[in-house]
Amino acid sequence: MFPASVFKLDNGLTFVHQEVPTTPVVVADVWVRAGTTLEPKPWFGIAHFLEHMIFKGTPTLPAGVFDQKIENQGGVTNAATSYDYVHYSLTTAANNLQETLPDLGELVLNAAIPEDEFLRERDVVLEEIRQAQDNPDWMVFRSLAADIYQNHPYGRPILGAESEVRQHSPEAMRCFHHTHYQPENTTVVVVGGIESTSALELVDRAFEHFPKRADYELPQQATKPVLSGITRQEMSLPNLGQARLIMAWIAPGVENLDAAYGLDLLSAILAQGRTSRLIRDLRENQQLVQSIYSNFALQRESSLFTITAWLDSENLERVELLIRNHLEDLISFGFSEEEITRSQRLLCNDYAFSTETPNQLAGLYGYYNTIAEVELAVAYPEKIQSFDSQKLQKIAQEHLSPSNYAVGILKP
Repeated sequence: MFPASVFKLDNGLTFVHQEVPTTPVVVADVWVRAGTTLEPKPWFGIAHFLEHMIFKGTPTLPAGVFDQKIENQGGVTNAATSYDYVHYSLTTAANNLQETLPDLGELVLNAAIPEDEFLRERDVVLEEIRQAQDNPDWMVFRSLAADIYQNHPYGRPILGAESEVRQHSPEAMRCFHHTHYQPENTTVVVVGGIESTSALELVDRAFEHFPKRADYELPQQATKPVLSGITRQEMSLPNLGQARLIMAWIAPGVENLDAAYGLDLLSAILAQGRTSRLIRDLRENQQLVQSIYSNFALQRESSLFTITAWLDSENLERVELLIRNHLEDLISFGFSEEEITRSQRLLCNDYAFSTETPNQLAGLYGYYNTIAEVELAVAYPEKIQSFDSQKLQKIAQEHLSPSNYAVGILKP
C-alpha cells in the first residue's frame, strides 16, 4: 500500500504528501521535467544554468532574501539538475513552512533572470565546468557517454560546454523557463510534521500562478543508442596515479522497469561487497585492481550499466578479459541461491536505510513521479525479491553481452 497521498491540482500540478507526526521538520521538494534532454541547439547547458538563476530573485522578491530567511531560521535549501529533471528542495521547521514555501514557489515560477545577475552567475557556472574537467573520472566517463549516446542528449554534459554557456542570453533562458516550468511538468512533495489539509492549501496558493507559456521549437525526438560490437575510447593524463577502466552496457529506461530492477540486482551480485564475484576474484584473490565496483543508473529513456576499476596500466587488458569471462559464466551457468539471497538482502537493506528521513522520502517520491509513476517508489523491495536465477540469467543474456559493450580507458 502506498503510504503517501497524491493530489492533482486544478492547474495540473501533482502534489504528493506524507505526514510524519513524530518529526518537527518538513521537507518541500519541487521536481520539474525541465532537464538537459529538453535543451534545443544551441541552448546546451541552459537547464543547469537556469537552476542557478532561479535563486536570483523575482520582480517581487529580491535576490538573496529567500536564502537569508532560510539561513536565519536554521533551514536548508538545495538544487540539482539532471538529464530528466531539475529539483529544488527546502528543509525547515514545520511552523516555518507557511512563511517559506510561498517564497520558494515565487522563485521557481517567477524567476526574473536579471541581466546583471545572469552575467555574474555565468562566471560561477563556467568555473564549475573547469573544475569538472579537472576530474579524471569525470573526463573518462564523459568521453564514454559521448561515444555511446552520439545522437542523444544523454551524451552531452549536463553543465554544457564553456563555448555554449558563453552564448546563452537572459531572453533565451526566460523562454526555456516559461516553456517547461509549467504545472503539468511539476511535482511538489511535502513530507514531515504537517497534516494533509494544511499542506495542500499551502501548495495550492504557492504554486497557483505559473508563467505565461512560451513557445519555441522543441528538440526532435532523440534516437535511442545502439551498441554494435566493442567500441573503445582511450585517453592519457600525465601525473595520473592509476589507470581507470570503465565498461558500459546500454540498458532499458523506465519502459522496462522489470529489467532495470534485475540489472540493479546483477550489479550487486557482480561488485557490491567483498564476497561479490568481481571484488572477490579481481581485488581480494588476484589483487589485480585497487578497487572495482558496478553501477546501474536508471534514466527515463535509456539507462547505463557500468563496471569501473582502478588499476595499474599493465593490468588493463587482463582485467577487461576477466570481467568478460565472468559475464560469460553468469550468462551460461546462472547464479547460486546464496549469492542471489545475499544481494537481495543487501539491496533491500539499502532501500530501508534510504527511506528513513523526510528528505529521503520526499526525494524518492519526486524522482519516481517525474520519471515514471510515484507509486513505484515503494515497489522496489518486492520487485528485487521476485527474481530467481532463471529470470536473472535471461536479463543478463539480453543486456550484458561480453561482446557488445563500450569501454573507456584512462592511462597515466
